[in-house]
Amino acid sequence: MTDVTPGKAAPEPALFLIHVLTASGAPIALVALLAGAQGKWAEMFAWLGLAFLVDGIDGPLARRYNIAERLPRWSGASLDFVIDYATYVFLPAFALSWSLMLSQPWNWICGGLVVFTGALYFADNGMKTPDGSFKGFPAGWNMVVFGLMVLSPSQAFTIAIVILCCALTFAPIRFVHPVRVRRWRIVTLPVTLGWMGLAAYAIINDMSLGGILAVIFTVSSIYLFSVSAVQQLLDRVD
Repeated sequence: MTDVTPGKAAPEPALFLIHVLTASGAPIALVALLAGAQGKWAEMFAWLGLAFLVDGIDGPLARRYNIAERLPRWSGASLDFVIDYATYVFLPAFALSWSLMLSQPWNWICGGLVVFTGALYFADNGMKTPDGSFKGFPAGWNMVVFGLMVLSPSQAFTIAIVILCCALTFAPIRFVHPVRVRRWRIVTLPVTLGWMGLAAYAIINDMSLGGILAVIFTVSSIYLFSVSAVQQLLDRVD
């Protein structure tokens, strides 16, 4: 067997499997789209959850095995951006536009704003900060639209949240990466895992949470949305 370690040159086919893993997000996105087109939103977001899991695995693997230098012909960053735009931006915008969350013309307006601002954000070379945070809202529409669909707020609230996130895309405000940002990670990581657990339960429960679970889901969403901004504010006060 070939021993593939970070310190050794690995066979190209073995390393290329990391790109294969990243590219698997494309057919996952297609299946998610087909589910959404049939109004099967729980199934669609289940597939997007799988894409989210793949996205959390392929990056660390690529960095561990230094794939950018070992396979310079293939741009893992470009491939990752293509898949991420589909799963983090385009498909959630489709759900926002095609479901009954918003009436016309607000569904088209809000969906258009999402794909437009998301495209600009993915072209921003300064989206990452030195501490691992994102600068501006990081186009995490899969989580935002999912949360809005699960909690079923009023149309006015949904529109306000969409417009706020679009505006924050270009704001000098930090947003947390739950793994890379070390500050408060002892809290942020469990909150993220808890949010994901509740999201999985909501999917199984046909995109619904009630009672205390809905409250916990809301509080954890607010925490993840605002924690880096709070840290940024505290730094300025100090």
